[in-house]
Amino acid sequence: MSNLQQMRSGIEESYKGKLNRARVVVGLGTCGIAAGGNKVMESIKSEVASKGLDVDIDFTSCIGMCFAEPVVEISLPGQSSVIYGGVFPENVSQLIDGHLVAKKPVTEMAQIQIPGDATPYEGIPVMDKSGYYAKQVRSVTSRLGRTNPESIEDYIATGGYAAIEKAIAMERLDIINEVKKSGLRGRGGGGFPTGTKWQFVHDAAGSKKYIVCNADEGDPGAFMDRSVLEGDPHAVLEGMMVAGYAIGADEGIIYCRAEYPLAIKRLNLAIEKAEEMGLMGENILGSGFNFKIRIKAGAGAFVCGEETALLNSIEGKRGMPRVRPPFPAHKGLWQKPTCLNNVETFANIPFIIRNGGDWYAAMGTEKSKGSKVFCLTGKINHTGLCEVPMGITMGEILNDIAGGILGGKKFKAVQSGGPSGGCLPTDKLDLPIDYDSLISAGAMMGSGGLVFMDEETCMVDVSKFFLNFTQLESCGKCTPCREGTKRLLEILERICVGAGVPEDIDTLERLAKVIKSSALCALGQTAPNPVMTTLRYFRDEYEAHIVDKKCPAGLCAELLTFCVVKDKCVGCGLCIKACPVGAIKGEKKQAHVIDGKACIKCGACVPSCKFNAIIKA
Repeated sequence: MSNLQQMRSGIEESYKGKLNRARVVVGLGTCGIAAGGNKVMESIKSEVASKGLDVDIDFTSCIGMCFAEPVVEISLPGQSSVIYGGVFPENVSQLIDGHLVAKKPVTEMAQIQIPGDATPYEGIPVMDKSGYYAKQVRSVTSRLGRTNPESIEDYIATGGYAAIEKAIAMERLDIINEVKKSGLRGRGGGGFPTGTKWQFVHDAAGSKKYIVCNADEGDPGAFMDRSVLEGDPHAVLEGMMVAGYAIGADEGIIYCRAEYPLAIKRLNLAIEKAEEMGLMGENILGSGFNFKIRIKAGAGAFVCGEETALLNSIEGKRGMPRVRPPFPAHKGLWQKPTCLNNVETFANIPFIIRNGGDWYAAMGTEKSKGSKVFCLTGKINHTGLCEVPMGITMGEILNDIAGGILGGKKFKAVQSGGPSGGCLPTDKLDLPIDYDSLISAGAMMGSGGLVFMDEETCMVDVSKFFLNFTQLESCGKCTPCREGTKRLLEILERICVGAGVPEDIDTLERLAKVIKSSALCALGQTAPNPVMTTLRYFRDEYEAHIVDKKCPAGLCAELLTFCVVKDKCVGCGLCIKACPVGAIKGEKKQAHVIDGKACIKCGACVPSCKFNAIIKA
């Protein structure tokens, strides 16, 4: 029996003992903390102490239900664990008195229950069978919200570091072949086969090789990698070690954006604990394999998500892409062979090695195996994090997981793949989510951000938003990206203020194709995607802005006219008080009038009217 197996035996017994006690666990990922989780934790500690209860108090990461934060889990021995949402200091006492003292769950605040040995509670959805998680799978996210991310014991007790123990007893090529068999493709956006990339680095000449983890998550609305790093940092470390052993590297670097302080803190703590226990560093588990990992904090440049720009940044150079070839697999970090994958890719590796490539390949589609973590944001009821099998449809994610469009409004589009992706319309809701299907539709998987939009969204404005982002984030090295995105943005800005001309549509299409085919790196090559997909699926909105000088969504202020419907106006004067420039005139109990020349089109008058007498035309 190895040292780890002996250690694991005692840790697992201790972990089982912990689960068999009364516990209160607070979700303290970034979303939980931002919603007030730390104050909830202090209130729980105070309430438990004042009542003299024998209860363990712990914390975990985000379980994915960001829409319900702050989240608290309460469990009693032999009973289902109940996860409560919207818990604030003022209702902590109600939860403690109800669930821990009276032994009755507070059903009106309960989100889901995780069944124990006893009969499930009535009236509370069961995880994995109903509600938010019914169509999800939990592989990469299996520990998120379920274990303490700062406890290496929790990680080991749930199978952690069994993969590296198994890997160092295997032949290096056997590990790579197992990853190939799994069908895992890079989860950072490009979708390149992971095992093939490892094979390239393994075969590359040179005794010094590197493993680099890309944690420079920069897409607007994306927080998949941050959640995994905060919730299961050891899985990423273990995945990197397996990759290091497989390709013959002894050093790994995690390039993490500095805006993720909690992720960096937990990564550093995980590295420290793993080294203390002999699971990382010199002579790992007595195998003779050496591997160390360090963190490099990035300054937040979006272009550093591109692998060669990232490598330049680690080397202390300006984050600008390199001309390829040579590729990083042959000449990467400091011109040495380098294996570079993103956070989610590495986090999948321990599960694949432990359970086998065939297990992973059984999920998903023929060309897109396994599961994928997505961030759900925008005009939806359930914003948060989900993990789904490849091949699920966009409609299933929207309706069954995201809870549909907010306020009962109509779905209009979904942006997939961030600024590098595209906007897909209603008739694409039946599209299976996999690498090839999304690309054929004009979008891409990206790192996994999904931004849902309702009927009140202007697609020209959306295109302008993403072009503004990529134009600002362009490193400026190549002319197509530096100048081309600027010209695209200028045209979109003109269209949104009513100064567009019919020729602009042809110019947008032609310029987008040139940039896509000639830019140096993936940032520039994919920057036109929002323009190309909105022109493909929402051309009528461009034409309305240009020809009719109208914004169909009623969003572009310069194309709007606010007016009062006389039959509805009762002359209450509330709109006069709301108008910041005095553009509304009228006597009491008489219909008011808006001075179009004085109106700055701020829209403040619309919500102030209780009679819906002010409309946008």
